[in-house]
Amino acid sequence: MEKISYKLDAFEGPLDLLLHLIEKNKLNIYDIMISELLEQYMEHMRLMQQYELEIAGEFLDMASRLVQIKSAMLLPKYEEAEEMKKELSGQLIEYKKCKQVAKVLSQNISFDSFCREPSKVKADMKYKRNHPPEFLVGSYMAAVGRGREKIPPPEDAFSGIVKRRIVSVSSKIVGVMRKLWSGRKVRYENVFDDAQDRSELVATFLAVLELIKGKRVRVSEDDGVVSLHMLKGGQNNKGEMADE
Repeated sequence: MEKISYKLDAFEGPLDLLLHLIEKNKLNIYDIMISELLEQYMEHMRLMQQYELEIAGEFLDMASRLVQIKSAMLLPKYEEAEEMKKELSGQLIEYKKCKQVAKVLSQNISFDSFCREPSKVKADMKYKRNHPPEFLVGSYMAAVGRGREKIPPPEDAFSGIVKRRIVSVSSKIVGVMRKLWSGRKVRYENVFDDAQDRSELVATFLAVLELIKGKRVRVSEDDGVVSLHMLKGGQNNKGEMADE
């Protein structure tokens, strides 16, 4: 075989390189001379290294395969080498046919010429995955827990806060002044005797504060007893309760 002196081409893989060497040197693809083919192949690998080209792993694998076949042929019984040689020849013949078909197709068919609008396909919303029962139960419980967080609390949860009887502070102001109408002192705790619930207690307390702030009622303490009594001006000239 003549020495390689041609421009280094790019090959798609080791089979492409071997087929090129067989065609270039007019070798019989059905009965390959492994020793000569290996020499040409290794020369090409050295050229690739010389031009600092990256050698793919598949090229190195093919080199090892050729060396293995050549080594097996040196043994007295080289039936295994013949089998490996036939396998390589079959791969090269199949690869050559694929290249011929691809060449014909490239001349008659352009993949850019065949195009169409995407079809409107109805989405299949059916869930087709299978899960173990334990996974489904865990997912359901997690979903239920998240759903409960978004559900507003029941009306009963606010019954102790919102559902309280509304008591007017103004009405309790009138009630406190009626108790102090005679001008006598009334013990502070007795002012709350008529309160039936917490709402009335709070309203009465606010009423007392309003009367003290308006200087209509005074708070005094005698012997540790806190009392309330009405100040002058708490009544008008007609004996009626004065308005604020």
